[in-house]
Amino acid sequence: MPRALRTGWTTGTTAAAAAKAAALLLAGQGKSSAVEVPLPAGGRLEVPVHAVWALPSGAEAVAIKDAGDDPDVTHGARIHAQVLWEETGAAVRIEGGPGVGRVTRPGLGLPVGEAAINPGPQTQIAAAVREVLPTGGIRIVISVEDGEALAQRTLNPRLGIVGGISILGTRGTVLPLSHAAWRGTIRAELAVFRAAGHQRVLFTTGGRSEAFFRHHMGDDLPAIQVADHVAFALREAARQGYGAVTWAVFLGKLLKQAQGMACTHARFGSANLAWLTTLAQAHDIDLPLASCPTALAAQELLRRHPKAPALYHDLMAHAARHARRLARAPLQLGYLLFHRDGTLLAQWSMP
Repeated sequence: MPRALRTGWTTGTTAAAAAKAAALLLAGQGKSSAVEVPLPAGGRLEVPVHAVWALPSGAEAVAIKDAGDDPDVTHGARIHAQVLWEETGAAVRIEGGPGVGRVTRPGLGLPVGEAAINPGPQTQIAAAVREVLPTGGIRIVISVEDGEALAQRTLNPRLGIVGGISILGTRGTVLPLSHAAWRGTIRAELAVFRAAGHQRVLFTTGGRSEAFFRHHMGDDLPAIQVADHVAFALREAARQGYGAVTWAVFLGKLLKQAQGMACTHARFGSANLAWLTTLAQAHDIDLPLASCPTALAAQELLRRHPKAPALYHDLMAHAARHARRLARAPLQLGYLLFHRDGTLLAQWSMP
């Protein structure tokens, strides 16, 4: 019997746990090996504490981010919280220290120049500390060991968040193998580009298709790697006020979009090569596409057929019709289809 997937917790929950452990020591309640913290979406969670120590004017603790079975690059990150008394004021002030990113572009819901600690985690951290220190002015500094290096494996540099990772978490927990983080990044990138005045955006399935687009088009169109999240990305673009979307794709993903799939991940279905064969025959292309093991193999058969571009344009028109349906808005759509070697096979835009 397969092992049940394990739920983890967010960077926000990790920071809240470290802050509460430091607050407990500051309040004279000793060093804790674990603390219970409130979650933004309700409920509570007990989180282990790695270490706690006193400071001249406060206390510091470190907790370790555990993403469970979610493939998160911040899994294992050591997140520190310093809790310090403020001589004046009665509020909780939260700052970012080393390893926490800083916002350099508008559109992320945080002021430019501020630490990338989202509002939900800020509220969670403050609430956790106030459970121990209910009154008085308090300064909390969150930092992350090796946070700047970790951030290079995230999309923070593309978002204009520099110097470290973000402290995130709307739920407080991380669902195993959840796509929520990816979708959150798509939403954030769209917001950043929209705040910069862009009304058109490039959606790609990954880094290669984006690189091929740049090589052929020499266009500085803002790009977002949406992976399999077709419907979500389109709907979010429409919601944020974009008027046009260009797709850079390979045949397998284009075929799935032309079939109307809202998510193109393999677990939701495969590319329908039998349907591709029927569509090809309507363009007088008589090739055994249905017997190909993959869309890539079908593309190799089609590559040198003189009528292949017309078939590709037909697929793009089908994909565009479904894209408008999924977006629930009359977006202008364009498509560029690439071979795996970077050759531009076809280009089409909605009339």
